[in-house]
Amino acid sequence: MKNFLFISPNFPQVYYKFVTALKNKGFNVLGIGDGPYYDLEEQLKKDITEYYFVNSLSNFEDVKNAVQFFINKYGPIDYIESNNEYWLVQDAKLREIFNIPNGLRPFEMDHIKYKSKMKDCFINAGVKVARYTLVDNYENAKKFIDEVSYPVFVKPNMGVGACDSYAIHNDDELLNFINKEKHTQYIMEEYVEGEIVSFDGICDDESNVVICFQEHFPISNADVVNLDIDDYYYALKKFDNEFLELGKRVVKSFKIRKRCFHIEFFKLTKERLGLGDVGDIVAIEVNMRPPGGNTPDLLSICLNASFYDCYADIISDNKLSFPLSNDSYIAISVARKDRFNYVHNLNEIQNKYQSHFIENGRYNKEIALNMGDEYYFGRFNSVEDAIEFKNYIQDKQ
Repeated sequence: MKNFLFISPNFPQVYYKFVTALKNKGFNVLGIGDGPYYDLEEQLKKDITEYYFVNSLSNFEDVKNAVQFFINKYGPIDYIESNNEYWLVQDAKLREIFNIPNGLRPFEMDHIKYKSKMKDCFINAGVKVARYTLVDNYENAKKFIDEVSYPVFVKPNMGVGACDSYAIHNDDELLNFINKEKHTQYIMEEYVEGEIVSFDGICDDESNVVICFQEHFPISNADVVNLDIDDYYYALKKFDNEFLELGKRVVKSFKIRKRCFHIEFFKLTKERLGLGDVGDIVAIEVNMRPPGGNTPDLLSICLNASFYDCYADIISDNKLSFPLSNDSYIAISVARKDRFNYVHNLNEIQNKYQSHFIENGRYNKEIALNMGDEYYFGRFNSVEDAIEFKNYIQDKQ
């Protein structure tokens, strides 16, 4: 029996479903997390062989000791994985220290953690990228802005989510940004106007895409945070071949192996001189994990099968153990914020949409800032019907 060590199997909350799927494929699943055992999902308690609590996953020595404990008790570990952007570097360090045979090692991390270094892999895949500079002082930043013009967009070169990511529109805002205390390096890019679309899925050990989706994010995560507005996004598994082939090339370029991936692009809504025309695709960044929050559940709705079972199949057998349905659905996630008053309550939404309404729940407080407090999932046969669902849910008083 192979040992799969899951880092933080309790966050996001839905990740217990990965544990269940892996157990069902015959893995001995072990867990290390910073959530008390009594707070774990009951299904997670049932399916995980043993859970090791640490006060903080950021305490590397404690996590390392936990790994050693499991090796002493259960033998060699075959996989260490968190499927969580925040712990990818630490996962890689643990694999190297304990000589874990599968997964990324530290020498492979730069081009998937630093946004500036990602651009080379996108370019090698034939995808356009926005011009950029790494911010070091006012003079060099201003020189870059003179080349691309205001506004520009700044964000941590190595960071998670949309926090501390925003546009700069003039010299005063630039000076304020330069003078702000910073704890990490920032990247500054030319401002691109477009809808965010992503290429999501799971690939095998030769970087072949096994399942994939296209997600649309009409409202950027940065706008959800900075403008304090409601979020929504939707996924589909059937989309145009041009984007499909582009996504496959990017997966190959990054040499992603037996992993979930979430790769973000802009689809230009306004021509950008020197970059592209309306409708062109421009790369943003790659994330070597499933899309955030409860989105794996949304992808299961879109797929009409378990995303988690697909992952376990790839980890176990490098291929799916079941045929995928030819059904094509639009799966949409609609968010609400507690601070707003909405016209329609949950019962009204359920009664109106009946079989199209799939589930409703609360986001963990750790991701509520980026995604909203409450979510509603629906499944439809067209984007138009999905947007009508979104408008009804987010109608405000």
